Amino acid sequence: MKKSSKIADATGKLGILLVGMGAVSTTTIAGVLAVRRGLGRPIGSLTQMGTVRLGKRTEGRSPQIKDFVPLAALDDVVFGGWDIFEDNCYEAAKTAGVLDGELLEQIRPELEAITPMSAVFDRRYVKRLDGPNVKTGGSKRVLAEALRDDIRRFKEQHQLDRLVLIWCGSTEIYLTESEAHASIEAFERGLEANDPGIPSSMIYAYAALKEGIPYANAAPNLSADVPALLQLAQQTGSPVAGKDLKTGQTWMKTLVAPGIKARLLGVEGWYSTNILGNRDGEVLDDPESFKTKEESKKSVLDYILQPNLYPELYGKLCHVVRINYYPPRGDNKEGWDNIDIFGWLGYPMQLKINFLCRDSILAAPIVLDVALFLDLAKRAGMGGIQEWLSFYFKSPMHAPGLYPEHDLFIQLMKLKNTLRHLQGEELITHLGLEYYD
Repeated sequence: MKKSSKIADATGKLGILLVGMGAVSTTTIAGVLAVRRGLGRPIGSLTQMGTVRLGKRTEGRSPQIKDFVPLAALDDVVFGGWDIFEDNCYEAAKTAGVLDGELLEQIRPELEAITPMSAVFDRRYVKRLDGPNVKTGGSKRVLAEALRDDIRRFKEQHQLDRLVLIWCGSTEIYLTESEAHASIEAFERGLEANDPGIPSSMIYAYAALKEGIPYANAAPNLSADVPALLQLAQQTGSPVAGKDLKTGQTWMKTLVAPGIKARLLGVEGWYSTNILGNRDGEVLDDPESFKTKEESKKSVLDYILQPNLYPELYGKLCHVVRINYYPPRGDNKEGWDNIDIFGWLGYPMQLKINFLCRDSILAAPIVLDVALFLDLAKRAGMGGIQEWLSFYFKSPMHAPGLYPEHDLFIQLMKLKNTLRHLQGEELITHLGLEYYD
């Protein structure tokens, strides 16, 4: 990640293109429209409500982040995207059932004006979904070029200055790196040959990066995090981030696990189960898609607790993750955690967490923040992996040879220090000795 000496101004309009116009995307879009009209507050959004401390505690400088760094204004954001269903954004939001009808009616004309472009989709990678609004014919290379045409057309149609693309589609089946991912040349040969190791999300990532625009992956599937696409991101100066938005149960883990480790309490077992009834839950009912999600959710504890450093406390941790599709819940996900811990002299204790959350309500502000921060990164000349955005993801992208940082509080410090760095402010270490000299 490289920093330019000057951040370009956020003038003109920013297009935010979302892949998949389901619950998360429509909740994000409708929420931004509602906030713009004064019909709600952007609660949960760091870019809209967060502050950043500058200088010493005695200086009392804590501006809002949106006043400190040049972010795109919500009034300048234009939404678009792709979906396998033809429903406009209003119809899709009604189907998702996250937001109440009274709110949707107040912004109905604006929502109805957002219609999805035909999607690149292959049921081999998401087996529980199918829809009619899909691009057909030709190789994966032809499909990638069709997406690039969509991007350019959308930019021209809406007279946009900049774009960001975020995959908000369903979780694809579990894949690992293959020969097609080794280099840009190998990847492009794979596109021509319809290589099965290149799923739909990678085609979107390739199209975005070839167009030189930022790309983020909000799902756990293998997408831009392969050598070929990381090379391409560096070539075109495109910021990339991901993967898998940190919303419900994993967010709880990144809150609780650092506290347990800070007190050097042991963990014998951590059992996590979820019930979820929306389209995401239906997709994850397929074992191959669940495998992708499971890998994303299970890695968090290993990196936070560091059993290699504390084998007596965490070396025999039994970590189990379950997701159950339960249609009556819709988007109102429920997560249960049973944590078997032990303390002084090995005496056992337990923690129980029951989190009744709303999946898309937690995800929407993250989608907005990631889009605005990626646009900032692009204007600051920061191409490639944006590790400072790890705060938002279950499986944060990172440089080869590094372990990912999962501690939520360290992630937030990294994010805010990056903003301070961009604006030439002193980094905050929280040492504080200068107050007592």
